[in-house]
Amino acid sequence: MSYHTVIVVGRLGRDPEMRYTASGEAVTSFSLATDRQYTDSSGQRVKETMWFRVSVWGKQAETCNAYLKKGKMALVEGRLQCDPKTGSPRIYDRQDGTKGTSFEISANTVRFLSSKGEGEGEPSDFSASISNEDDNIPF
Repeated sequence: MSYHTVIVVGRLGRDPEMRYTASGEAVTSFSLATDRQYTDSSGQRVKETMWFRVSVWGKQAETCNAYLKKGKMALVEGRLQCDPKTGSPRIYDRQDGTKGTSFEISANTVRFLSSKGEGEGEPSDFSASISNEDDNIPF
């Protein structure tokens, strides 16, 4: 048996979008940006942003849709989803003609990390598990 999990902390790039599957199960999707800052070999400060597309299922999907908003901090724990055809992250064409990559996570746990003062009274550290498996946002 093999297993993998990924934990990502970042800010939502836009408000979540919720829909229901044909069987009536809620699924919420949102984009999450993570930043990495470092100094390169020439002494220049570099900031890298990586985007993740997150899918949350069931009751937790409804909660995320109700409380998460663009700009809020969240911790997501789940598994990476790959393109079933290639086994790699999804590759797409940007509007400027360059290639981009989408890293997708199927969430098991989402924690809301923004303080109450940053929003409209949402919990500052909500966690729930599910049993089933105008920035340049690439999706």
